[in-house]
Amino acid sequence: MEPIVKTEDLWKIYRSGKVDVAALRGVQCEVLPGEFIAVMGPSGCGKSTLLHVIGGLAQATRGRVLLDGNDLTRMSDAARTMLRRHKVGFVFQRFNLLPALDARGNIAIAQHIHGDGFDPHRFDTVTRLLGISDRLHHRPAELSGGEQQRVAIARAIINEPKILLADEPTGNLDTKSSESVLRMLRKLNQDLGQTVILITHNPEAASYAHRVLHMRDGQIVDGIPVD
Repeated sequence: MEPIVKTEDLWKIYRSGKVDVAALRGVQCEVLPGEFIAVMGPSGCGKSTLLHVIGGLAQATRGRVLLDGNDLTRMSDAARTMLRRHKVGFVFQRFNLLPALDARGNIAIAQHIHGDGFDPHRFDTVTRLLGISDRLHHRPAELSGGEQQRVAIARAIINEPKILLADEPTGNLDTKSSESVLRMLRKLNQDLGQTVILITHNPEAASYAHRVLHMRDGQIVDGIPVD
């Protein structure tokens, strides 16, 4: 089976004044279709930078990033934007929902932006799976933090992306809501075969994944299957 994500000697170097700072140092990793991967490590180790480069939000300094067979490092900004739109779903610590729209509108707008129009069957499948079918007419301010994040996840996967990238998605949630969101991510992985890369500093969150990659100083130092 070919990996859905593959990095080869991946470097990301930022310029800080007159000093070059290497956020990624020769990262080598592979993620297979249908895997649920957690990436852990201390603050500043390069976790979020890796996610942003894999998702095409940031350009690598050198090395290669292959996403579903497409070499992001050889693409223009416009081409990477189109690839993100059709192959990548993002979930962040902040929910980034539009306050003027209800939950239904926040999810459906992603389908319209994608360009294929509203797909009611996919919409119903995703919202039922995430347990938010009865909250669709509520605006974000009327939803709990956990409900808002599930709406954000629904928006991220509504267009059937090849991969879901989640950057500390439980960082703003209490313990109960965090567990609910993590269970939903695992359910999406198990029931829909959704490939997931989860960035987290929390070992309990990482335990929901199939495999944990540990990062330190811009490098992956080990990859451990979860029991």
